[in-house]
Amino acid sequence: IAVKLTSPGPVLFQQMRMGQFASDFTFLKFRSMYVNSEQTIHEAYIKRFISGQTGSLEEAEHKNVYKLQADPRITPLGRFLRRTSLDELPQFFNVLSGQMSLVGPRPPLRYEFASYQVWHRRRLLGVKPGITGFWQVQGRSRVKFDEMVRMDLQYAKAWSVWLDIKILLQTPRAVVGGDGAC
Repeated sequence: IAVKLTSPGPVLFQQMRMGQFASDFTFLKFRSMYVNSEQTIHEAYIKRFISGQTGSLEEAEHKNVYKLQADPRITPLGRFLRRTSLDELPQFFNVLSGQMSLVGPRPPLRYEFASYQVWHRRRLLGVKPGITGFWQVQGRSRVKFDEMVRMDLQYAKAWSVWLDIKILLQTPRAVVGGDGAC
């Protein structure tokens, strides 16, 4: 209701993402941006982030947060939804439909995948993408892309039900702490 009352447009944001084995699926979130926002800001940042070229000025100003900061496309309510990760709740429908898991790597966009090095692509092979994951609770947006991929690969190699439970139990602390969140 709050999304609908605070900005025009649909409540849910739908976007094509890549799942396990690079299969496409419709990814759901509560809409946190203004409708018809241009994606070029994000696309340019992601290409720099993946190639390890995030500027030292950004790092100094944002305490090594490797996430697009002060994004003008985000609504005031959207900032709150993202900071608290409440925008992620509709992804439970993706989990119920078998497209995602509760725990796993974040599903990339096609233009992100196009910027991956060959070894980065392995993160889509081992496990389904997840709502939360090892890098989200261990580093969130404080780790560089290569380290995030290494953590995803480490998770896939060490996967167990116990590891998933451990990550799920650590997730609320990571969300409430908001460290590295937008």
